[in-house]
Amino acid sequence: MTEALLVLEDGTAFRGRSFGARGTAPGEAVFNTSLSGYQEVLTDPSYHGQIVTMTYPHIGNYGVNGEDVESSRVRVAGFVVREAVREHSNWRATGSLQDYLTDAGVVGIDDVDTRRLTRHIRSSGAMRAAISTEILNPETLRAEVLRSPEMTGLNLVDPVTTEQPYRAADVTGVGPTPREGGKVFRVAAYDYGIKFNILRLLAAYGCDVTVLPAAHPAEDIARGSYDGVFLSNGPGDPAAVRVAIENTKQLLGRIPVFGICLGHQILGLALGGKTYKLKFGHRGINQPVKRHATETVEITSHNHGFAVDPASFDRDGDAALRTDFGRAEVSHTNLNDDTCEGLRCLDIPAFSVQYHPEAAPGPHDARYLFDEFVDLMEASA
Repeated sequence: MTEALLVLEDGTAFRGRSFGARGTAPGEAVFNTSLSGYQEVLTDPSYHGQIVTMTYPHIGNYGVNGEDVESSRVRVAGFVVREAVREHSNWRATGSLQDYLTDAGVVGIDDVDTRRLTRHIRSSGAMRAAISTEILNPETLRAEVLRSPEMTGLNLVDPVTTEQPYRAADVTGVGPTPREGGKVFRVAAYDYGIKFNILRLLAAYGCDVTVLPAAHPAEDIARGSYDGVFLSNGPGDPAAVRVAIENTKQLLGRIPVFGICLGHQILGLALGGKTYKLKFGHRGINQPVKRHATETVEITSHNHGFAVDPASFDRDGDAALRTDFGRAEVSHTNLNDDTCEGLRCLDIPAFSVQYHPEAAPGPHDARYLFDEFVDLMEASA
């Protein structure tokens, strides 16, 4: 086994064994609490620029396959696990996690005390880090870490967005299936790092989706024959993605808008609010979220390090938020830390959620949101 070293920017070091590619990989150290779904995590573009630690101790048990991907390639900067399973067992598997990371050029490290690492990130916060099979001196590797960029202020959408527009069905192989008696709705989806399962579910709810680059002019959408606009998930600091904020401002009030994850943050910024960086973020598939409209709790899938600050908006006497586009409300709240998990505009057709209703991986409690997007487009037709 080749030795590997993980060093955080505060100097905390973890020695372990290399699995995957050889080399040196800098990124932001974060953790994910999912028990399964590691291939979906690896291929989620929202993890671009991050070194992901899985808290479940055995990773790789069921191998990898060509169906459980959420984008065209592995996106994480590095991968940290307690034990990388070398002999997978599953009838769907077409290869091993070890070979998958090697082929993708992604550096992994196992035999790490991931419980200690996770507790450290929880107490000290997500921070810069690096994994290396080449630099095995902690101080030397830490110097490399300190030369890498911080996540705050970093626009990571540009490296992951599509270069050219495409029809979603051409990539996923899934065409729109309208609701009974319903119509097919044409949706323009801004790609800030969009996941394949979002495209599959939009199609399942009757949407014919065209995926567009993050900088695609809003006026082209407004002049087109689209019924709605989707703002996707993605990596990095939302406040740094200025073109997305400006495009959204131009579309609000003219066409129904639905945002997920980074798309939620972009909507909040376009409405005139502010975002802030969470201490260690939400990443996992068991986050409890309160849905205020029904006073019920959903178990939800998360992957984000920033949040919308409701306090950055003024309030009307009825407690609604006052935005640059009329009134809005916080529609969902995280029950672990009271962060804003959803926004709903009251005077224009727009809403968003911070978590992932498409849940790949994760529970299906929040799939009704795709129905609500279709309802919004029907009402605005």
